[in-house]
Amino acid sequence: MSGHDHGPEMFDAAFWDARYSSAHALWSGNPNHHLVAEVGGPAGLAPGTALDAGAGEGADAIWLAERGWQVTAVDVSGVALGRAAEHAAKAGDEVAARIRWLREDLIEWTPPGRAYDLVTSQYIHLPGALRHTFFARLAAAVRDGGTLLIVGHHPMDLDTTLQRPDHPELLFTGDELASEIGGDGWEIVTNVTAERETTDPDGRPVTAHDTVFRARRV
Repeated sequence: MSGHDHGPEMFDAAFWDARYSSAHALWSGNPNHHLVAEVGGPAGLAPGTALDAGAGEGADAIWLAERGWQVTAVDVSGVALGRAAEHAAKAGDEVAARIRWLREDLIEWTPPGRAYDLVTSQYIHLPGALRHTFFARLAAAVRDGGTLLIVGHHPMDLDTTLQRPDHPELLFTGDELASEIGGDGWEIVTNVTAERETTDPDGRPVTAHDTVFRARRV
């Protein structure tokens, strides 16, 4: 799930089912490279329970399951989740068995409190009030010693030729996230603006900027 196309009125199952149905594959099929770096890098995390909020076609959830995580993968689109389950099956019975696919509207759904060793959200963009509530719910789902990992488009992208929201408030910085989850009880592990090279809708090379925010509940 990603919300950078329209306002919140478009964040429903019908919209996302139609969008996923419009293409054989909406995303690359590769796990988010920030997830790979933060969870599987030199300072990575030991496998445990994970919540993938906005699982889409399942690449992140499958990558985690392949590394021993027990994953709850949540998305509003049944089309995406069906496709994700097929990809997981191709990865093998052991991997597929580690993933629970759950169809929920993330704007409305509240995950269980203090339930996960890792809660990850990739490129979900909501207006300020909705974003605050959404990320607060995700933060509340992290158990003691667990990790919250949020990645999104940085506001610096508004100054590029990249196709970004017509609503600037949908983009966020790591400092905003730190403020929204509250500093008490959290250790900020990563708060960076990461650059990556890509192309804009006209095929021109451009530098994109990602907010990468990782915090550990202490």
